Amino acid sequence: MEKNTTFSLKDIGSFKPGKLLVFGGVYSNLEALEALKQEAEKHALPADRIICTGDVVAYCADPEASVRQIIDWGIHCIAGNVEIQLRERLDDCGCNFEEDTRCDLFSRHWYPYARKNVSEAALSWMEALPHHLKFEFGGKQFLVVHGSGEGVSDYVFDSTPFGEKRKQLDAAGVDVILAGHCGLPFGESRNNKTWWNAGVIGMPANDSTQRVWYSLIEWEGAGEPIRFSHHAFTFDASRTRQKMLENNLPRAYAETLVTGLWDNCEILPEAETKARGIRLELEGKALLLPTKQLADQ
Repeated sequence: MEKNTTFSLKDIGSFKPGKLLVFGGVYSNLEALEALKQEAEKHALPADRIICTGDVVAYCADPEASVRQIIDWGIHCIAGNVEIQLRERLDDCGCNFEEDTRCDLFSRHWYPYARKNVSEAALSWMEALPHHLKFEFGGKQFLVVHGSGEGVSDYVFDSTPFGEKRKQLDAAGVDVILAGHCGLPFGESRNNKTWWNAGVIGMPANDSTQRVWYSLIEWEGAGEPIRFSHHAFTFDASRTRQKMLENNLPRAYAETLVTGLWDNCEILPEAETKARGIRLELEGKALLLPTKQLADQ
């Protein structure tokens, strides 16, 4: 997939104090999506305070059911590269994998399965999805993207220099970018500018655990900082794995669900490759972004 020069943008307005829940990468994993909905219920979060960074459809066995769950839930969602490729009736996933790598070869199995198993109603929903969402929270301007502000299939990681992230934040004229696509949770803030990736719920984060990730963004009101935090949960990975195997989807991805390890690190920079298999210790940590009122004091 080539970089887009124009993006559809939906402004979803301004949020009052409280919590927002952000997640991405359902990857056709119905069990994980159902478990996430239970997490949202624990936090008493209504649908209009929940945001998905795209790729509802991908590797696992339930593309249509996953899309239907998202539609029925009524949350905010942007188009991931897979939704864009599907709605344009294209023959590859647009994941920006190098040709003939293992990820590319696997995509030649799961992507045709996804194309075959999504309805016209699902495709119509995908056609209406924006590339980006914009909103205000705590006096800060937020932009929701899939890969990056410049390209839907771009990979931005924790190790990506912040200078590159800052250029996109400045170009977009926002204080915070919420991104997805890379599959790993992380966050970084400098000089009141923040890049945040909630992680994905459809596959583990390559840290040898079955945990998957979402984020909460909280603001208690005037003068209080905005609090970003990562949260992990588990789901019935054995069930998801079994359905993948029954439908002849890539065994390597099915095994990742239970081992917590990616089959390969082809898309990863050196730092993230070296971290393979090391348990992520993100829970209980928070990033605080001062609001305008606090920063001006």
